[in-house]
Amino acid sequence: MKPNRIKELWERDQTVIGGWLSIPSCFSAEIMAHQGWDALTIDMQHGLINSSDVLPMLTAISTTNVTPIVRVPWLDPGIIMKVLDSGSYGIICPMINTSEDAEKLVSFCSYAQRGERSFGPTRAIFYGGKDYQQKANETILAFAMIETQKALGNIDEIASVKDLDAVFVGPSDLGLSLGFEPGDHEEPILLEAIETILKTAKLHGIRAGIYTLSSEYALRMIDMGFDYVVISSDARMMISQAQKILVDIR
Repeated sequence: MKPNRIKELWERDQTVIGGWLSIPSCFSAEIMAHQGWDALTIDMQHGLINSSDVLPMLTAISTTNVTPIVRVPWLDPGIIMKVLDSGSYGIICPMINTSEDAEKLVSFCSYAQRGERSFGPTRAIFYGGKDYQQKANETILAFAMIETQKALGNIDEIASVKDLDAVFVGPSDLGLSLGFEPGDHEEPILLEAIETILKTAKLHGIRAGIYTLSSEYALRMIDMGFDYVVISSDARMMISQAQKILVDIR
């Protein structure tokens, strides 16, 4: 089976630098994939991407060695299994608040005997290889998003769930849950919460990821010890660069 580059980088103790796709376009996905990211996440939750957009975007990413990940809209087995069958090499699932949620996520991402994923890797077998079924469980990654006060309170139980690969900090919703505005946070209580999530993940031997809005904040999170750091998104980068050009010209 085609190796998961994220896991290969982790085995070498390297931080994965991830991009984020919120524009429903295979051409946009292909452009981003050719820029040198380690991984790209197709955002079905807050991006404008529907199920019918995912397959051509995954195919576009496959023109490179960038690892394709999908953030699904919710903890829904049908959506999770469909995007895995389409060739995603990992699932980022929002609003994982309890260990039971995390156990379901692992189960939906895994074939029997470990889980209850139904067999039918329609495109995944072409992307991953003929031995996909035999190696999928050890190759596909399950990320549990930690983004509420409830999840923060249950982080020890969530991080201890067997076969969960990583937690992923959702800073905007975590901030809102704790009474702050979305963004790259400087508030001590939120920095403490982020560090708690990271340290708990490390304690249980799993990885930790986080979404950031700037390269400066991303570098801080890398220095803090995060294993998977996402920087901005295709739409945000487009807006930022367009605004800069217009300011320079006008």
